[in-house]
Amino acid sequence: MKIRYLYQLLLSHTSVLIIAFLILGTLFSHYVENLVYENKVTELRTYGDKILSDLERPGPRRPLYLEEYSNLLHARNIDVITFNRQGEVSFSRGGVYPRIELSKDEWQKIEGGETVPLKKDFGRFDQAVSLVIMPRIVDGQLTGGLILISPISGSREMLSEINRYLLYIVLLSLAISLLISLFLSKLHVKRIQRIRDATSRVSSGHYDVQVPSSNFDEIGDLAEDFNEMVTKLRASKEEIDTLENRRRQFMADVSHELRTPLTTIRGVIEGIRNDMIPEEQKEKSFGLVSEETRRLIRLVNENLDYEKIRSNQVTITKVTLPLLDVLEVIKEQLDFQAEEKGNEIRISADSAATVYADYDRLIQILINITKNSIQFTSGGTITLSGSSSGTETVIEIDDTGIGMDPEEIRSIWRRFYKADLSRTNNPYGEFGIGLSIVKQLVLMHEGTIEVFSEKGKGTRFVIRLPL
Repeated sequence: MKIRYLYQLLLSHTSVLIIAFLILGTLFSHYVENLVYENKVTELRTYGDKILSDLERPGPRRPLYLEEYSNLLHARNIDVITFNRQGEVSFSRGGVYPRIELSKDEWQKIEGGETVPLKKDFGRFDQAVSLVIMPRIVDGQLTGGLILISPISGSREMLSEINRYLLYIVLLSLAISLLISLFLSKLHVKRIQRIRDATSRVSSGHYDVQVPSSNFDEIGDLAEDFNEMVTKLRASKEEIDTLENRRRQFMADVSHELRTPLTTIRGVIEGIRNDMIPEEQKEKSFGLVSEETRRLIRLVNENLDYEKIRSNQVTITKVTLPLLDVLEVIKEQLDFQAEEKGNEIRISADSAATVYADYDRLIQILINITKNSIQFTSGGTITLSGSSSGTETVIEIDDTGIGMDPEEIRSIWRRFYKADLSRTNNPYGEFGIGLSIVKQLVLMHEGTIEVFSEKGKGTRFVIRLPL
């Protein structure tokens, strides 16, 4: 069963108030009642002490004194009674009380000279009273006593008045509690409803919602946590969308890369099988099939290599290498390719310069970059230079090729970026997956790589590796 927050708030506030007022009202009433009766007994004892002191004075006017005291105290709703040793009433106003019945315990206390106060007495008189029984001692002997009686009806009326005001306070407090509960419930329900509405939007796939938050209470903390959750969900969704786009792009790029060599290989095989290729052209066709097959193998190997690097399955072993020797190896391996496009590879490095790297992976990095420089340069120069300081080695590969605009520079590290270029019918070839591998390998060496290029003015790669 669902109970609305308003009713819960009302029930809790009302319950707390009622229980608190019941406890406080009971304790207060009991305290005030005891205080009233205690004050009444104290008042009676004070009058009794005054009367007894006057009775001890010699002279014939003692009854007149009692009559005067009785009339005076009657105006205050107090009666005076005197009794002798046998308990017979010797004086009472109008003879209302002919005899006083005292208990054995009361007689014992009086005989011992003690005053007997009774806050409430319900049995000996026609009405409930408060009374004080005081002994009268003459020459060390008990001769009788004095009783002052006051009805407790007046005290009860005062207590009833106090209880009535307490009831008014309870009702007023409940009314105020009702108003406060209504206000707080509407305020909190409105805040909770905002979070519910935002949650519904998030569950529908909308992650651009925000709810007002504060550190005033737990609901404000909940709103702040909700906003933080939505921010993380939005970031996760963007990352998922990015990964999905990359996956689709990757599948499209791989399909595009594989389709061209496979189509070539299939065409050659079909031509040979159907005798559509002349005999003198078959050797060339076999060479084309062999080249396209190597291209497929290289593509697969590069992808496997890239995934191994991404998943930290590649271990590098760093050693200190002469930088000039490394650059000469690159020149020897790629001189023939450079000459085919009319390019010249130059190297420049101090013979004392060293580099701290994995030999095989460093060669792989420099060959990939240099091949790209050769690919985008015709009749120009590719310069490999390097130097080392006390903390790092700097390797630069400059070319005088076609250069790149800023958008291309941001994209060259993307996997299969060459497929994007080929789809735009770029006449200068392709970048391939090599630069993606280069980026990962440089990072594995705890180094950095930067590209500086301008359209039509060449490109410069700068690699920094720590010593």
